[in-house]
Amino acid sequence: MEGHQSVAVVRIMGIDPGSRITGYGVIDLIGMKPRYVASGCIRTSDGALEQRLAQIYAGLGEVIGLYRPEAVAVERVFMAKNADSALKLGQARGAALVCLANHGLSISEYAARHIKQAVTGHGGAEKTQVQHMVTTLLQLTATPQADAADALAIALTHAFTGSGRVPPAAKQGKRRSTGRWRL
Repeated sequence: MEGHQSVAVVRIMGIDPGSRITGYGVIDLIGMKPRYVASGCIRTSDGALEQRLAQIYAGLGEVIGLYRPEAVAVERVFMAKNADSALKLGQARGAALVCLANHGLSISEYAARHIKQAVTGHGGAEKTQVQHMVTTLLQLTATPQADAADALAIALTHAFTGSGRVPPAAKQGKRRSTGRWRL
C-alpha cells in the first residue's frame, strides 16, 4: 500500500485599498495551483472620511470572518499625483492594516509594478491586461470588476511569490518586436 500525500491548501486574501472602493479577492492555493474563492468590493458612502474608514474596517472584518484567510497581501502605497488623494489612500490602507492586525493576520505588501509583473509578465501593464490575466489564471467565466481584479492579482502575486514558483504569466508572455507583451 503506497503512502498517501496530502496537498497543502492555503487561503490567501488580496486587498486593493481605496477610500471610496476597497477591492478584495480570496483564492485557495492548492499545492501550486490557485483556485478562485470569492471577490468583491467594499463601497463606502459619501459621508465624512472617518465614517468611510470605519466602513472599510467593518467591511473587511466581515470578509475575514466569512472566508477566514491564512495569509493576506496588500498593495503598497504609491505616490499619487494629488497629495490629498495620496493621503486618503494612505488612511484607507491604514484602516485595512489595523483590521488585519486586529484579526491576527500576517500581512505581506507588494508594489503595484511587482503585482503587474507577476500576473501579466509586464510591470507597466494596463488594468484591462491585469483583469484579463486574472480571469485566465483563475479560469473565471466572467471578468471581475477592476478593483476586485486588482485584489485577486495581489492574492495571486502572494501565491506566486510565497511559493517560490515562476508565475505563469512569465512563461506565457512573449515580447514582440514592438516591445509590447502578448497575452
